[in-house]
Amino acid sequence: MREIEVFIDTEEIAEFFLKELVQRGFVPTEDELDEIADIAFEYLIAKCIIDEEWEDDE
Repeated sequence: MREIEVFIDTEEIAEFFLKELVQRGFVPTEDELDEIADIAFEYLIAKCIIDEEWEDDE
């Protein structure tokens, strides 16, 4: 098994969902998009696709 480092940005997820939802005729609010992005992020963690790891910027 090969391990790779992946960075997931919930803001990027929100932008992706906004684009996709608008194309499908939905117009979510900013708060709704933030919730959707958080849910998507939590899903990736729950499925062990990503491992939530915080790095200190110091």
